[in-house]
Amino acid sequence: MTPSSNPPPTTGSSSKRCVPVCSGIVLSCLLAFTLQIFFFSPISPDLLLLPPASSASLIPTTSDIQSVTRLGEGILNGPEDVCVDRNGVLYTATRDGWIKRLHKNGTWENWKLIGGDTLLGITTTQENEILVCDADKGLLKVTEEGVTVLASHVNGSRINLADDLIAATDGSIYFSVASTKFGLHNWGLDLLEAKPHGKLLKYDPSLNETSILLDSLFFANGVALSKDEDYLVVCETIKFRCLKYWLKGESKEQTEIFVENLPGGPDNIKLAPDGSFWIAILQLSSPGLEFVHTSKATKHLLAAFPKLIKLVAPLHKKAAVVNVAANGIVIRKFEDPNGKVMSFVTSALEFDDHLYLGSLNTNFIGKLPLKAT
Repeated sequence: MTPSSNPPPTTGSSSKRCVPVCSGIVLSCLLAFTLQIFFFSPISPDLLLLPPASSASLIPTTSDIQSVTRLGEGILNGPEDVCVDRNGVLYTATRDGWIKRLHKNGTWENWKLIGGDTLLGITTTQENEILVCDADKGLLKVTEEGVTVLASHVNGSRINLADDLIAATDGSIYFSVASTKFGLHNWGLDLLEAKPHGKLLKYDPSLNETSILLDSLFFANGVALSKDEDYLVVCETIKFRCLKYWLKGESKEQTEIFVENLPGGPDNIKLAPDGSFWIAILQLSSPGLEFVHTSKATKHLLAAFPKLIKLVAPLHKKAAVVNVAANGIVIRKFEDPNGKVMSFVTSALEFDDHLYLGSLNTNFIGKLPLKAT
């Protein structure tokens, strides 16, 4: 007898056995992807309600910023903030770790090299010293002799993401901590999480002590003193508002809203000579993508792919600054509506009838004449 043999399997039956195997692999990948996004997410998000239209939207939109003179073009790398000392010398801190200054004769000087790419807010003191916030190192004092770290810790914890600052005539220094959870290079995660990780701090040079004035702020950013130094204004970027913190009088140590429903997230704030304030405004939402701020699932997805955050917060597509009166009313607004000349403007300083604009997305400082606008 001839031994019987089994026929070879057909292609069809082999394909049928592959289907469940492939399906299992796909499902496993989807499960791993879901676990990675939702259970190992770097954020624990809250919903963020975008503000309704405010009185600022009624102010005519102009393109004034497109007519700026470009100071230091090509030698400045992302000059985030600007200050002027009592001698009329302009200072800025750049992404390449330098503090550079513009002398009154129009020449630029590489003044002090601090290093890193985390220098942010900059201001002067009554003694004509330069103070700067370093997002990694904390509060720094810079003089001809060198650099001194004034404050790197508060209440035993390291200061993370020191952002902006102002010095009072009594020597006190007030500065913001934007986030105690996220650093400068992933600050967009703080926007997605939409929780209050910010602080307002005070450094007392006579005691060499740092204390917390306000806690639980929503990305604490710009800080400014009123003309009489009776209150501070601190910007909460992701709440589209600024708070007033009283330093003197019957309301001392109390907080109230100074201005809200701004047409974007407030960045740095500067006192103007007339007692009003200049506030740089950041574009934190894209038309058609506003839903992202009210969807936790979408926030988790974006947190897994941080480069996509630029789609939600198109900081590089527009520039805007507003002038807010001492009573909290927006009175002027300047823009580059499509980012043609400047975008991502982070500070606006008024000096000698001009507005000096810092930006993290330019290689120059913008100089805008105010009398012509």
